[in-house]
Amino acid sequence: MNDTRPLDARQWLKLAAALFILNAALTLQNVWPTLWVRLRPEVSIELAVLLLVLVVWTSFVAPLGRKTPVGLTVLMLVLLIGRYAEVTSPALYGRPVNLYWDSQHLPNVAAMLAKVGAWWLVGLLVLGSAALLAALVFSLAWCLKTVTTSLRSTTGRRVLGGIAGLLVAGYGIGQLSDGFVRHRYSLPVMATFLQQARFAVDAITADPNRDLPGVPLPQSDLGRLAGDDVLLMFLESYGAVTYDMPAIARIVAPARDELAHAAAATGRHIVSAYASSPTFGGNSWLAHASFMSGVEVRDAGDYMLLMTQERDTWPKRFKAAGYRTMAVMPGMRNSWPEGGFYGFDAIHDESALEYQGPDFGWWRIPDQFSLARVADLEARNDSHEPLLTFLPTITTHVPFLPVPPYQADWRRVLEPQPYPAEDVEASLAAVPDWEALGEPYADGFVYTFTYLAGYLRGRPAAGETLVLLGDHQPAASVAGVGARWDVPVHIVTPRADIAAALIAAGFVEGVALAPQQRPIATLPELSALLLDTFAAE
Repeated sequence: MNDTRPLDARQWLKLAAALFILNAALTLQNVWPTLWVRLRPEVSIELAVLLLVLVVWTSFVAPLGRKTPVGLTVLMLVLLIGRYAEVTSPALYGRPVNLYWDSQHLPNVAAMLAKVGAWWLVGLLVLGSAALLAALVFSLAWCLKTVTTSLRSTTGRRVLGGIAGLLVAGYGIGQLSDGFVRHRYSLPVMATFLQQARFAVDAITADPNRDLPGVPLPQSDLGRLAGDDVLLMFLESYGAVTYDMPAIARIVAPARDELAHAAAATGRHIVSAYASSPTFGGNSWLAHASFMSGVEVRDAGDYMLLMTQERDTWPKRFKAAGYRTMAVMPGMRNSWPEGGFYGFDAIHDESALEYQGPDFGWWRIPDQFSLARVADLEARNDSHEPLLTFLPTITTHVPFLPVPPYQADWRRVLEPQPYPAEDVEASLAAVPDWEALGEPYADGFVYTFTYLAGYLRGRPAAGETLVLLGDHQPAASVAGVGARWDVPVHIVTPRADIAAALIAAGFVEGVALAPQQRPIATLPELSALLLDTFAAE
């Protein structure tokens, strides 16, 4: 029913408030590096178009039905969630959200939160999320009821139609010129949903027989290694930010230097470089697969396709040269069919490692223990064949706490009570501040380089080459918005000719990489470069 009476002052105020809230819902921006949002003086083109459609409908077609506000509330809630995901994902992870692939990891995230959080904290999180959702629905419903009520008035329709028409016209004009008007409009939320639709369509319709880009892994007799064992360690979240961000670099540098000193004191050489990772802020397995196979794996679709193919891999190359191959997977709690693709002789997951010490967060097992277990497993083996060990670390996984204590007695690390009780208590007492993860992140790598230096000093005569490389940068909440996708690589070897060849290929001696130094290769290219370097001349 139409009402020819004009709106009173109270109704105009309610309408203005409703429009402000609805516009804010579709133009909010992220407060880096948090989950919070802030307002910006921008206009939502979707809201303007929606208002114009409603005015035209009520003026020339029919009054709005009683259920219309309900449908509009659902629509606005979906748009609001899309907007929040679009502005928050790059701030936290350094990449756009991909609902098709990312949503598949939500059960694991929920399980992690349930495991590491106290029951009351998890309960509060669930209740808080439900309360927030209810508040959003109530607020949007109130706003849209206010708008639809205003549309019953001829004056309300004229004012809303005039405002909406001017905004839509201004948006159209702004698209023709890069001027002030264009930059007053927020990016359309529908673009986010169109992008998600493209992600899903591309994943569903991708040719399962398509060729994956990459670098063929070269044949290599590994002669320069002269029978040395090789330890390939992917350091979780080890990114260029440990050099690029001064606040983090100041904390990490002394421990990283200690690794270099330990290498020199035990007659080893250490050379370093940057490589470009195919992933940022997570999805470590994409980096692992890219390096191990020579294929550039940038999303889960390519990863799953790769797993169906017969490919050369590092374990297969090493086995062909007479090596045994072993994967040590402290973070693996389920079956790992990828191990068959890579071609490992033996796989030791979380259960097989038989860790009996205190749990340190969701990831439980300290990286020092995993490295100590590698040496313990090898000591029990009577084979005289050299060994390739693949070990992806887990302690420096987000939220980077708790940081385990370092145990100088490496034999004690394997015991049921590896640390003094007071050290464990102090470690577990640290609670992550999700808005300030930079310092815990840096402390995690102080621990990493401390145990690596201790490992070298405890094995001064070991014939072993270490390949230490990052899998990806930490999330943008630590690395910063727009951070590069590069990761450091350190090769520790007793072979002077290997170190010299890598320096000739672009590595630098020591660990003192310069901030913003360019990467010398992608991870697939680095994989091929190392195999070539390890080959006899």
